[in-house]
Amino acid sequence: MNYIHLFENLSEDRIRGCDAYVSPDIHFIDPFNDIRGIEAFKKLLHKTLEDVRDPVFQVTRRIKDEDILYLKWEFSGSVRVIGHWSVTGLSEIEFDDQGRVCRHVDYWDASTHFYNRLPVIGSLIRLIRRRLQIS
Repeated sequence: MNYIHLFENLSEDRIRGCDAYVSPDIHFIDPFNDIRGIEAFKKLLHKTLEDVRDPVFQVTRRIKDEDILYLKWEFSGSVRVIGHWSVTGLSEIEFDDQGRVCRHVDYWDASTHFYNRLPVIGSLIRLIRRRLQIS
């Protein structure tokens, strides 16, 4: 599927060519973004290429249910400030009547996998987490 290949082989060329299988009105949501429209979507992908060195995205499981595709994936790369970064997540992907991706929602734990690793914010999150733990 072209959409999965876009992420697994993210490049400027693939971003330019995604109009063929991504709706102009795509709605993309993840822990950092809630964007609409293909130009904002492309901007997000370009920013990923700028911010993450050596990004690796790998789909490890696919489940199709009518017009929704669920993906389990692993993403890793190197990010300034936190260094090597790795996250496992799930995506819910919906298609329009022309078979183009019109909605993409990513689910992953930004607190554990990102904010917790930031120098100042991470210390505060770890402190709060310790206070909220049962044992």
